[in-house]
Amino acid sequence: MKLDIIGVPIDLGANRRGVDMGPSAIRYAGLRRELLNMGFDYRDRGNIPVDVIEFEEPLSTRARHLDQINVVNETLAKQVNLSLLDGAFPVVLGGDHSIAVGTVFGVQSVLKNVGILWIDAHTDFNTLETTITGNVHGMPLAALTGVGAQEMAPFRTEDMPFVNPEKVVIIGARDIDPKEADLIKKSGITIFTITDIDMYGMRSVMEMALDIVTKDTVGYHVSFDMDVLNPTEAPGVGTPIYGGLTYREAKLAAEIISSNNGIRSLELVEVNPTLDTRNQTAEMAVSLICSMVGKKIIYL
Repeated sequence: MKLDIIGVPIDLGANRRGVDMGPSAIRYAGLRRELLNMGFDYRDRGNIPVDVIEFEEPLSTRARHLDQINVVNETLAKQVNLSLLDGAFPVVLGGDHSIAVGTVFGVQSVLKNVGILWIDAHTDFNTLETTITGNVHGMPLAALTGVGAQEMAPFRTEDMPFVNPEKVVIIGARDIDPKEADLIKKSGITIFTITDIDMYGMRSVMEMALDIVTKDTVGYHVSFDMDVLNPTEAPGVGTPIYGGLTYREAKLAAEIISSNNGIRSLELVEVNPTLDTRNQTAEMAVSLICSMVGKKIIYL
């Protein structure tokens, strides 16, 4: 299978610098070597061009750097579109989570009807009206489902349908703004918080989630934010929140995704090497990517 790597070195959507170096850190951690060893036709498409944050003043405190982010996402959507039309599997490396708008609308432009597994400590369901910080990486899922933050997708056309909220599952959330929570409750999205994972176990949660995102869809996109892990295990993330998944729980989720065969695209975001220890978070990212695309302990 052809596998396209697309880097998006962006931290314009966050309030902490450093995640723009995430794609380089993940590549440095051996992604190419591991995927080639798995037998993939590995094609690195390089990085999407991104403005340097020091050269740009935010035009709005409600959605900082939105115009620049939209330019990046439009370019990313086109690249993902071309990757899928070429019969490849796109793997997008962030960067902050604002890139999900470009990735998913690029997927939708080809596949039209995907579900989403949103594996994240946050729900990223704010709008310009509900945001507390003005950080755009907290808004993409609202934009993708058509609930709000449509300012994030001025490039969207009728060929890029919104994702049905009833086909979206959030896994691992533990840091949600009050007004954001109200929007989620009304949206039809399914959410399994970290408490649900504690109560039911990762296997049961993943089985329920996959039932939702695969029913009446052509497959699903995985948006994996490394801050879903506990920062004691993955310290190099954009917005660390204690009480997260263990590496083994995240690995199990990745292996269950692989065994399902419904995944159509993948993005992994928010690796921040400036906060990491000896690149261990990026190395975990490589391991999780490989597991989601089929790596096993033993092939039977």
